[in-house]
Amino acid sequence: MCARRLFGSAVAEQHAVMAQSDMPTMRSRRLGAELRRLRIEAGLKVHEVAEVLECGQPKVSQIENGRRGIRPLDLTVLLKHYGVEDERQCASLRRLAKEIHKVDWWSNQGPLLRDDLRDLLTLEADSELVRTYESMLIPGLLQTEEYMRQTFAVHPSERVELLVETRMRRRELLNDQSGFCLRAIIDVPALHRIGGSPDVVLEQLEHLQREAKRPNVNIQILPLDAPLPLEQCPPFTIFRQKGEPPADIVWLEHITGGSLLERRQDVLPYSTAWDELTAAALPPTASLQYIHDLT
Repeated sequence: MCARRLFGSAVAEQHAVMAQSDMPTMRSRRLGAELRRLRIEAGLKVHEVAEVLECGQPKVSQIENGRRGIRPLDLTVLLKHYGVEDERQCASLRRLAKEIHKVDWWSNQGPLLRDDLRDLLTLEADSELVRTYESMLIPGLLQTEEYMRQTFAVHPSERVELLVETRMRRRELLNDQSGFCLRAIIDVPALHRIGGSPDVVLEQLEHLQREAKRPNVNIQILPLDAPLPLEQCPPFTIFRQKGEPPADIVWLEHITGGSLLERRQDVLPYSTAWDELTAAALPPTASLQYIHDLT
């Protein structure tokens, strides 16, 4: 089943501390990757860092692989030793080091959520900007409840309510006042594949119009005659993670789940494709009018 159809139910947010055995997580991997980058830029080897921290090399490797956290004092020592002087960057890494132990509302879903889907939810929650391109479906954060039910209809009836509840909770991100922004490019065929009764179609189109008027939401429609990039793009999402400096991570969905692209050389082509799609799509005002004309 497509990854977007496999989210588990929402539960009350937990405040317990995540066990070391539950790592690596998306956050611990991000922290480890950044510390590895800083170490390499400083021209240091793992054994040299181990000497600075007065620990064994395996501990340093586990931190950089995201398999264990790092104490605040050790992080402060490393940042100083790596020559990191930007206080915003230091504060960002300290925050991330603290949040790797955070237990989110989806953390205790067990087999209902695979690891890659947990990563997706974490990426979404930790993002300041989400850019998504869809060619067949309305983006998940912009779906109405009835549209969700259609999407989840392939599942047993007892699971549908759980899946809808989860996606509805994800939609709450759009109410976030801390700077969360959504940019969506929707290919025209997706608007004509809504399906269901006329009421369901109308409700979804009207919902898109309302969401497009939010100050933190930007919707563009890609018309059929738009000049597309030479390399055809599958649906993709670029998550810009909070932090200094911010990091872009690409999420690609496929039939059996989803994949993450984190290396800069892998992310760059999608950033370029996004710019090309943005230029080819109708401007936001014209897109809103296009949706209105379908109602």
